[in-house]
Amino acid sequence: MHRKSILFVMNTMGRAGAERALIELLRILNPEQYKVYLYVLIPRGELFSEVPEYVKILNRRTDSRSVLSAGGKFFVGVRLAQATVRKGSLKKALVRMRGRRNTGDRTKDAQQTEKIMRRMLADGSCALPGKFDLAVAYLEGPATWYVAEKVKAQRKAAFLHTDVVHAGYSRELDGGCYEVCDRIFAVSSDVRKSFLKIYPEYTGKTKLFFNIINREHIRERALEPGGFTDTYDGIRLLTVGRLYFMKGFDIAVKAADILVKRGCRFRWYILGEGEEKKKLQRQIREAGLGAVVYLLGAMENPYPYFSQTDIYVCASRFEGKSIVIEEAQALGKPVVATACTGIEEQIDSGTDGLVVGMEPESLADGIEKLINDKGLRNKYGQAAYERKSAYQNGLDEFLNLLGERA
Repeated sequence: MHRKSILFVMNTMGRAGAERALIELLRILNPEQYKVYLYVLIPRGELFSEVPEYVKILNRRTDSRSVLSAGGKFFVGVRLAQATVRKGSLKKALVRMRGRRNTGDRTKDAQQTEKIMRRMLADGSCALPGKFDLAVAYLEGPATWYVAEKVKAQRKAAFLHTDVVHAGYSRELDGGCYEVCDRIFAVSSDVRKSFLKIYPEYTGKTKLFFNIINREHIRERALEPGGFTDTYDGIRLLTVGRLYFMKGFDIAVKAADILVKRGCRFRWYILGEGEEKKKLQRQIREAGLGAVVYLLGAMENPYPYFSQTDIYVCASRFEGKSIVIEEAQALGKPVVATACTGIEEQIDSGTDGLVVGMEPESLADGIEKLINDKGLRNKYGQAAYERKSAYQNGLDEFLNLLGERA
C-alpha cells in the first residue's frame, strides 16, 4: 500500500499550546497509512522529546532545551543572524521596516517589528528537497510563509492558532501565502472570523479544526509525583502560560491585589517563563503580593499542579483557543476566564465556569464568587470534566486533502 507523505512545519517545539496540539495530532496519524515528517524552523524546544518515534524529523540537529531560557534566546539569535545573510532576507526586512506604519502605540509598533524579524527567519531559511503529498504549516507566521514559498507539495494547508488581527499580521507581511493553501484550519470560530476580516475571499476554504486533547493522557500524568510543595491549606488559583503581554498576567496581578484588599484568602500560582517575567516580579513586589502571587517557572509536567488547584484562571487579552483551559477542564477544574478570542467556545459561562470582563475588577469578581462558594466550584468542575471533544469533523476535513477520511 502506498503511504501518503505529510510534512508538518513548525516555528519551534517549545512547551506551548499549539505545539502540544501538534503532538496530539501526530499521535493519531497511523504510521501504516502515512509517512509523517516534521521540520522546525528554530529546532529547539522541550516537546521534541514527545514527538512519536515514527515521525521523521528533517532537521539535522535538534535541541530539547527551552526556547525561553538564556541559551534558547541565544540559539534564536544565531538562527536569525544566519537568516540575514541568505536569500536577500535582510534587504527584504529593511524594505518592510521602511514601509511599516507607525501607529504611535509602542506595543503595536514593537509587534510589527517582531513580525518583520520573524518574516526574515522564513525568508532566510533553506528550502526542503523533495515533494510531499501534503505540506502543513501548523502555525501562522514563519511556518506558513515557509510552506507557501519553500516547500513543494501536491497540496498545502495552514493552521491558525491565534487572533491574527490582534497579533499584528497583515496582507503585506503574509505576501500571498494563503493563496497557495488548499485549506486553512482555524482552531475556533473567533479565530476564523478574525482571519476573514483580513482575507474575506478565503471564506470557502477556511474550516474549523478544534485542538485535539488527549484527556486520558492528561489525567494519567496528573497522578505522577509533583505539584505544590508548600503546606498551604487555603484556596489555590493557577494560571499557566508563557509570560507574554497577550496572556494578561499583569491583569492577573492587579486582580490579586483587589482580592487581597477585599479580604479574600488565597494563593495564586503562575507556571511559565517569558519576556514579561521581570516586569511581573516588579509589579508583585511593588504591590506587596510576594506572599500571595508565586511565579514558579515552567514545569516539565504541570498536571499535578492542575489537579491540586481549586480554580483555574485565564486572564488573556487575546487567544486562539486556549489549550490550558481544556487541560484544566479535563481535570475537572472550574475556570474563570476573560472574554477574549475563542473563550466562549470553551466555557459555557454559568455552567462549567465563568467568562468575565477583561478589567481586573471583573476578573476579581468572578474569582471571588468561586472562592466563596465551594458548591458552585464543585458544580462547575464536574461539568468541565464531562465536556466532550469536538475535533472529529476537522480531522475528516484534514484527511480529505489526501483523499481519505479518519
